[in-house]
Amino acid sequence: MRCCPDLSLYLVLDPGLCAGVGVIATARAAVAGGATVVQLRDKAADTERMIETGRMLKAALAGTGAVLIVNDDVEAAIAIGADGLHIGQGDMAVAEARARIGATMVLGFSVETPALAASVDPALVDYIGAGPVFATPSKPDHKAPVGFDGLAAQVAASPVPAVAIGGLKAEHVAQVLKAGAQGVAVVSAICGQPDPKAAARALRDRIDALTV
Repeated sequence: MRCCPDLSLYLVLDPGLCAGVGVIATARAAVAGGATVVQLRDKAADTERMIETGRMLKAALAGTGAVLIVNDDVEAAIAIGADGLHIGQGDMAVAEARARIGATMVLGFSVETPALAASVDPALVDYIGAGPVFATPSKPDHKAPVGFDGLAAQVAASPVPAVAIGGLKAEHVAQVLKAGAQGVAVVSAICGQPDPKAAARALRDRIDALTV
């Protein structure tokens, strides 16, 4: 029986932003700093490269307790033996994704409106990515930002836990949690920072201070 992972500090890897340190080193440092989930997202990579990177990530995160999620590429997620798959509105149907990955792998789903959040089937989907809270250059094709009120509306409508995403930094943690989200998903707040571990720790400390 699967259960929703600890979404409190969810790192979405961006290979471009992470280029200076590298995705593997960034992920390892972020988890050492308190990240609970690491998502491999690389829209430029083919399945073969996703599998190669994902296997290195899985090895790097072994024993840490962190959850490894693969964005969009169901074949890569299965081949890697990842903990989960995350899909968006433009990807495959939720029912098809669940059928492909089986009953035990975690499935996340991006939503942008309360109506989409309300339509989520908790028998298939374990958590939603809610937002985007702010505009973000790491995903230029995202929908219009919804702000914290829009985030709260999505979270309230969802039958499953939510992680907030979209231009979020450490200073936004309190508002994210106040909106009802289980955690904060970040890209540039950790990827591309000179010290990813310290960046993750700054986020972790704020989360812990508000959730104890």
